[in-house]
Amino acid sequence: MRMPTAIDAIATDHTRRLAALWPTWATEMGLPGHDAEMGDFSPANHAAYADLNRETLRRLAAVQPVDPVDEVTVAAMRDRLGLAIEQYEAGEWRADANNLASPVQALRDVFDLMATDTVADWETIRSRLAGLPAAVDGYLACLRAGLAAGPRPTRRQAEVALADAEVQADPATSFFVAFLGGARPADGELPDALREDLATAGRRAGEAYARLAGVLRDEVLPGAPEADSIGRERWELASRDFLGARIDPDETYEWGLARLADLVAEQRAVAARIVGPGASVAEAIAALDDDPARILHGTDALVAWMEATSAEAIQRVDGVAFDLPEPVRHLECRIAPTATGGIYYTGPSDDGSRPGRMWWSVPAGVTDFTTWRERTTVYHEGVPGHHLQIGTAVAHRDDLNDWRRLACWVSGHGEGWALYAERLMADLGFLDDPGDRMGMLDAQVLRAARVVFDLGVHLGKPAPEAYGGGTWDADKGWELLRRHVASDEATLRFEWNRYLTWPGQAPSYAVGQRLWQRLRDEARTRAEARGEEFSLKDFHGRALALGSVPLEVLRAAV
Repeated sequence: MRMPTAIDAIATDHTRRLAALWPTWATEMGLPGHDAEMGDFSPANHAAYADLNRETLRRLAAVQPVDPVDEVTVAAMRDRLGLAIEQYEAGEWRADANNLASPVQALRDVFDLMATDTVADWETIRSRLAGLPAAVDGYLACLRAGLAAGPRPTRRQAEVALADAEVQADPATSFFVAFLGGARPADGELPDALREDLATAGRRAGEAYARLAGVLRDEVLPGAPEADSIGRERWELASRDFLGARIDPDETYEWGLARLADLVAEQRAVAARIVGPGASVAEAIAALDDDPARILHGTDALVAWMEATSAEAIQRVDGVAFDLPEPVRHLECRIAPTATGGIYYTGPSDDGSRPGRMWWSVPAGVTDFTTWRERTTVYHEGVPGHHLQIGTAVAHRDDLNDWRRLACWVSGHGEGWALYAERLMADLGFLDDPGDRMGMLDAQVLRAARVVFDLGVHLGKPAPEAYGGGTWDADKGWELLRRHVASDEATLRFEWNRYLTWPGQAPSYAVGQRLWQRLRDEARTRAEARGEEFSLKDFHGRALALGSVPLEVLRAAV
């Protein structure tokens, strides 16, 4: 067991203070003590967060690392905290609006992670929900600060945030109405006073979202920039945040185009196996969608299939490509309370009381699900994807401080790993069935198209003639997705808006995968140069034991 160091103490103290500043993050990290709080989303709290980051960096500068673990901690914290300060000083918190990961969604999404089994759990929910109106008002102050000093959300960012706010403001569609109306604790009936308090808090939450919708509609939209592009300078700052690495955006754009072409060629080869020589990808997908053996009916069947698929993967990869820690040996699968169509993972709590979970947000009216598309998704969200990656970090209590285990998340590392895991499972023979392989390729094509779309639009890159020539814009991006991604229009529109309103995040999947694969290949080359046999299992173990770190830090450490 490694003895904690002075640097570990600084990192852990930073994590505890971070949890106090942002209680919703504390719940996401699984740290107890803040579930009854919603927290402050105002400009003052963003300033306090920047001050905390500056103070922690000063404290780190005064202490020397004593071992390689300390060296990684210091490098990772300098990168993450330094970037957070840069983004604060650039005012990015004043333009935080999109359709997936802005305060508009975060104030609602946190309730997915809260326990609902007991009357005491619902008392905690009541307390947090009571703080939602003030949190919304704090967020409104940030948006108004952007109107005064910039940057401002683009028109499309404001429009998608407005649409989400209106859903929560309308009692007929509000999550809070359905969530609170379904309160059924296992240890008894809710007291009348508590049920009344919850109803009141839910109504006030809806009123707060109505205020938010009003400000977005009446104040933010009239002065919002029309252009979707945020420009190269802001994009590069966002990209560094999501990747933890500096990349050449022009080279990456060209790589994205080539990567997309290679994957489409793979799809055509698999289409020939599914339908016959000369078959198109669309014909193969239609055949797969019509195959009764590949269709699940109802969400109960979907959950059972997800859990069975996950359990099989866990059993078969353990000891072969990975050594699985105990917290990773089970993945809980659930239907999400929202209906956006997204699929996502939430990690286990620090004490293990909340397991790792894969959530499936099923759009209204959708009752049938195709396994050929989604087997690779289970590997992405479960094992060897996010569940293995995050569960491994949480389990390394004896080696890593709390910030490394719980607080540090780098999209390029995490999402890049999950996409790497999908391709790895194909290499290990889990996707030899042509339909399942087509599903994996469809997922990879989506992520390659994201690179082209995101960099093309936000950097104003030239579009190939196949997509209309000239400069990339939203309409050409739509044509790119429509042509290459096998999803229904509602899901595709959600993705389209996501790339337009959350710059720099979408490429982190494929670019992160590229860097993971490059790192593995370099490790293999070094081993062979030493005359040693390369161990994939050992490489994975060393890399994942570091936790989620910036990709440049990962390269140096591994």
